[in-house]
Amino acid sequence: MSKLTFFLSLLIISSSSSSLDVYKDDKSNSIILRPPRGTTTRHTMFLPLFPSPPNSTLIGGDVISQRHLHSSGNNRPNARMALHDDLLLNGYYTTRLWIGSPPQRFALIVDTGSTVTYVPCSTCEQCGKHQDPKFDPELSSSYKPVKCNIDCTCDNNREQCIYERQYAEMSSSSGVLGEDIISFGNQSDLPPQRAVFGCENRETGDLYSQHADGIMGLGRGDLSIVDQLVDGGIISDSFSLCYGGMDVGGGAMVLGGISPPAEMVYSHSDPVRSPYYNIELKELHVAGKRLPLNPSVFDGKHGTVLDSGTTYAYLPEAAFVAFKHAIMKELDGVHQIKGPDPSYNDICFSGAGSDVSQLMKTFPSVEMVFGKGQKLLLSPENYLFRHSRVSGAYCLGIFQNGKDPTTLLGGIIVRNTFVMYDREHEKIGFWKTNCSDIWENLHVASAPPQASSPPNGSTSTGNISPSLPPVAPPQYIPSGETEIGSITFHLSVTLNDTNSKSQITELSRLIAQELHVNSSQVHLLNFTSNGTDYLTRWSITPPKLADHMSKETALSIISQIAEGGIHLPDSYGKYQLTNWKIQPAPNRTWWQKNYLAAMFVSFLVLVLGLSAFGTWWFWRRRQQSNLQYKPVDSVVPEGDSVVPEQELQPL
Repeated sequence: MSKLTFFLSLLIISSSSSSLDVYKDDKSNSIILRPPRGTTTRHTMFLPLFPSPPNSTLIGGDVISQRHLHSSGNNRPNARMALHDDLLLNGYYTTRLWIGSPPQRFALIVDTGSTVTYVPCSTCEQCGKHQDPKFDPELSSSYKPVKCNIDCTCDNNREQCIYERQYAEMSSSSGVLGEDIISFGNQSDLPPQRAVFGCENRETGDLYSQHADGIMGLGRGDLSIVDQLVDGGIISDSFSLCYGGMDVGGGAMVLGGISPPAEMVYSHSDPVRSPYYNIELKELHVAGKRLPLNPSVFDGKHGTVLDSGTTYAYLPEAAFVAFKHAIMKELDGVHQIKGPDPSYNDICFSGAGSDVSQLMKTFPSVEMVFGKGQKLLLSPENYLFRHSRVSGAYCLGIFQNGKDPTTLLGGIIVRNTFVMYDREHEKIGFWKTNCSDIWENLHVASAPPQASSPPNGSTSTGNISPSLPPVAPPQYIPSGETEIGSITFHLSVTLNDTNSKSQITELSRLIAQELHVNSSQVHLLNFTSNGTDYLTRWSITPPKLADHMSKETALSIISQIAEGGIHLPDSYGKYQLTNWKIQPAPNRTWWQKNYLAAMFVSFLVLVLGLSAFGTWWFWRRRQQSNLQYKPVDSVVPEGDSVVPEQELQPL
C-alpha cells in the first residue's frame, strides 16, 4: 500500500447537522467531508482530510528521520514576528513575510491547520484583489522553480512541481511550487532563509475574496514553513503564538524555541493521535465546580484540536449543554437577549457594562484541566464576544459542534494567552499574559544570527542578498526615550466632496482599528484639500488617564505606520502615510502628576469638615430646643423652687 501524507484544513461552515455526509472521489482518491443540507444553525466544524496521491509533493529525503536528529539548542536563533488584524473583526490574524531578492512583501494568514505557504503569482488570472501586489518571479534574482521529480505532483508537461489545496467551504488554491529567499522582518534574529512555497495560479471561494494575500502554513507537513526550517537545522522544533485580547487585536509570533515562563502549564500533544495539534482535555470547571462529564467526551473522533485559524470554540453536544447551563446558573444582574444576527441562535446577555476588565464581576471563571491535572484559567474574554448591536452586551463564543464528537478550540480560547507548540517534546504550553506587551513580559531566548550547517540535501543559506530587510530592527525611537507622549503623522487620501465629513469621521475609526488602539486615542489635528485630494494630520495619544505610552507600544504603532501596516478601503483612493514623528511625554509638575490624589484628599477634607459642622449645628439646635420659654403667669409645679422671671412692666 502506498504511503499517504495527510494535510489538514480546519474551517467553519455556516451549517450544522445530525451527521456529516462523506463523499469519496475515486479518481483522486480524496476523502472530502461535504456540508450537509437542510440545517439551521451556523456553528459546525468540518475536518476535511485530503490525502495526497502516492507521488505527493515532498521537499526531498526522509525528512521525518532528519527532524529527530536535530535536538533543540539554546544557541539557535528564532524569528520574532508581529501579528496584525483581529480574529473576530477580520476572521483571522496575519503576519508579514518578504519573499525574493529584492524582497516583495505579503500579508499571510497564520494558520496552524494548513501545511503549505502560498501567495498569488503575477501570472495568475483567476486570483482576487488582495492587500499587496502579486509575487513576480521575474523580479526576483534568487527565485527557482521546483522541477518535476519523483517526490512531487508534476504539471502536465512534467516540468515543474505543483500543489493543490481544497477546503470544506468549497474554496481552493492551486499553483506551482517555487523556492526563494524568505525574510521574517526587522524584529527577527533569524536571518533570511531559502524555502519552498506555492505560487498561486488559481483561487476560488473565500480565498479569492479575502483581503489577506495568502496563507502561512504552520501545520505538520513537509511544505510547512516550520518543518522546512526545522529540517534545515535552522530553528528548534517549536513555535509560539500570542493573540491580543478583546477590542485589542494584533499579537505576536515566534518561530523557534524560547525559554518558557515558570507559570506556563502544559498538555501532552500526540502527533500519532491525529495530524492536528491536539491536547489532552479532561475536565471543564465553571466557577470552580467541575462539570459532570466523562473525560472521554473530549476524546471523540479527532480529540481536542487547537487551531489558530478558527475563530470560536466548538464542544460536543453533551459538553456544550453542561457548559451552557453552568454559565447561566452563575449569572446575576444580566438578562438574556437576542443575538446580533437573527439568522443565528446566539446566546447573549446585556447589562454587564462595556469595561472588559470588569467582566469577572458578572461572568464566572472557567478552567480547563489537562491530563496531568494542570489547570488553565480562562477569563470571560476567552469565551465571550461583544454583541455588535447592543452596548454592554456579550454572547457566548462557545458553540455546539453539531453531532460531531470532536472538540475544536479556536482563537477566542487563547486570547491574551501565549501558546507554545513544543513539537519536539510533544507538548503544548499555555501562559496567561498581556499579548499587547508580550516582548516586555517574555524574555525570548535567542542567539546572534549565524551561518547554519544544513544537513545533506538541503540548500545553504549563507549568501543572502544585501537588499533583504535588515536583521537588526530600525531605530524608530531613540534609545534614550522610554515614555512617549504622542505620535503624529500625515495621511494623504482622496475623498468625495459631497461626503468628505463622514469619510473623515470613518477614517478615524479605521485608523484606530488598523493600529489596534481605542478610537479616543486617534485625533485629527488639521487638514488641507485640493479638490478631492486631502492631506490630513493625525495624532495618536495615550489611553485615557495615562500621560504616556510605553516604548514598546509606540514602536508597534510606528512600525505599522512606517512599514505600510495601515490598509484602507478602495474608496479612499491611493493613500500614503508620511512624516511620522514622536512627541516625548510632557514634563509635568508635582501638582500635574498628582492632581487626582490631591483633589481626592481635598474632597475628603471637605466632606469631613461639612460632617463636623453639621454635627455641631444639630447639637446646638437640640440644646436650644431644651430651653423652653415660660410666660410670667405660668404655674410653678409643686416642689419647684425656681421662680419664673417676671416680665418688665411698660413705662
